Amino acid sequence: MKYERIEKGYFLERPNRFIAEVEIRGKKEIVHVKNTGRCAELLVPGATVYVQRSDNPERKTKWDLISVKKGNRLINMDSQIPNKAVKEWIEAGNLCENPTMLRQEVTYGNSRFDLYAEEGERKIFIEVKGVTLEEDGVVKFPDAPTERGVKHVEELCKAVRDGYEAYIFFVVQMKNVKYFTPNTRTHPEFGEALQKAREQGVHIVAYDCEVKKDEIKIRKEVPVLLEPKELQALADPLVEWFRKHKRALPWREDPSAYRVWVSEIMLQQTRVEAVRPFYARFMKELPTVEKLAVAEEEKLLKLWEGLGYYNRVRNMQKAARQIMDEFSGEFPRQYDQIRSLSGIGSYTAGAIASFAYGIPKPAVDGNVLRVLSRILASEDDIMKQSTKTKIEYMLEGVIPKEAASDFNQGLIELGALICVPNGMAKCEECPVKHLCRARKLGKVMELPVKTKAKARRIEKRTIFIFQDGEKIAIRKRPAKGLLAGLYELPGRDGHLSEEEALAFCRQIGLAPIRIQALGAAKHIFSHVEWNMIGYKVRVDELEKKCTEQMLFVHPEEIERNYPIPAAFEAYTDHIQILLGQGKYNMMPETNDVG
Repeated sequence: MKYERIEKGYFLERPNRFIAEVEIRGKKEIVHVKNTGRCAELLVPGATVYVQRSDNPERKTKWDLISVKKGNRLINMDSQIPNKAVKEWIEAGNLCENPTMLRQEVTYGNSRFDLYAEEGERKIFIEVKGVTLEEDGVVKFPDAPTERGVKHVEELCKAVRDGYEAYIFFVVQMKNVKYFTPNTRTHPEFGEALQKAREQGVHIVAYDCEVKKDEIKIRKEVPVLLEPKELQALADPLVEWFRKHKRALPWREDPSAYRVWVSEIMLQQTRVEAVRPFYARFMKELPTVEKLAVAEEEKLLKLWEGLGYYNRVRNMQKAARQIMDEFSGEFPRQYDQIRSLSGIGSYTAGAIASFAYGIPKPAVDGNVLRVLSRILASEDDIMKQSTKTKIEYMLEGVIPKEAASDFNQGLIELGALICVPNGMAKCEECPVKHLCRARKLGKVMELPVKTKAKARRIEKRTIFIFQDGEKIAIRKRPAKGLLAGLYELPGRDGHLSEEEALAFCRQIGLAPIRIQALGAAKHIFSHVEWNMIGYKVRVDELEKKCTEQMLFVHPEEIERNYPIPAAFEAYTDHIQILLGQGKYNMMPETNDVG
């Protein structure tokens, strides 16, 4: 957009929002101000301005204020120009390559939108907002409350529901800005309306402009941040801290998608130090997607023995087979494709996408929920999916594209090392303590808000070690349900007395020679707690007479080939069998679940 008849002047004062007094060629002139916003940070006495002489000799004010200089930046103040600039931009092949229709001022519902475009099946409403409010490279809108603006946003949401595309296009009337964000101090409702609109499919975009004294032209897209200011300032100090303090972990040495995936599934509910030996063994045995896809189930479960949550490794194998079938054996490189794999949720997909490929997608786990709950002093319950979704949405707007991996890993690392749970956060060591609202409010120990899980169901069990010579009885659990498909020491519901235990032995065709009580043990699953007692029973000719479906195996073979869940660890000690974590002298933080 080119201007004609431009003159340089110096701002003097602004008697009201419609006019300004400007010195032009040494003479005070009355100038019409098209931008009726406050613009107090721009229109300061002595500021260099550029004005346009009116081509209408009958007009009372013979000048229009076009732009003002702020430091080294020239800012266009012509409120009538953004619509024209966007129209020119679309006509140049942006947004629509070949629009068949482009009209201005089109009514829809109770609103009149600035532009309407059509291209084939596409029908697009565009509402344009000019932005002149800038501070330290951050531009904001509005500079005054705008009920009309909120109404427009709500109408655009309705248009999307009716099948239209909708854009809110913020024309930043200057260049070289950091990002755009709604001015929540002036009108928080407008910022909330924008967030809801983006959630409902309205495109929120901002572009800066090349501004000269006689020209303005849309230049390039700038980030739109609808998130709290603390999140907007998070990236730089967090990434810098992570790069200096990150732990040396094996999956970070070569962060390929497969290696990241395996580590992230193992790390769910399990401490990092406990995972290291399991990870090393798994990668040695199954170093590729193809190897995982074709692994025998018992080998797979044996490699997972001691990590718990065995359905996770089963889902990994399903996903590996998906990759072989649907992606020709190559791990997918797009977030939506990764998310489509069996057993992969938004966290794991975000971790793989960002750690392996640098895709700016959030990876929100418990550590991240805790960190951000404290930074934002949020009272939202982190056990609710809606809270996680909200955090993911906010983070996606602030993840730096050039450092997505370090940013996401930095948040996780911060929660693991510094912003630890149970109120024991090491706030003085935190690289973002200056951003933390909970610290300022003295609420670190109160956050995050987390509803208590439902009480676990208590089940009483009696566990048997049946021994005939050197062989021990084990049996395979059903294919569905708790600990599905794994091997176990035989057991019965309830706590049996010694007499009842001996009677059970005889009932299933065994001839007990000697019985030894092994004491009590407890194992906690996600929703169930086993309270166990045990008996070691030496029997005669176990294999020949037992009516139950059992295998009779030497302990060394059990340890080598049969996956036994950690629930039985208190009793496998009595037959010198070490389970997964026992082999490495390490214990995962959370136990098995079906």
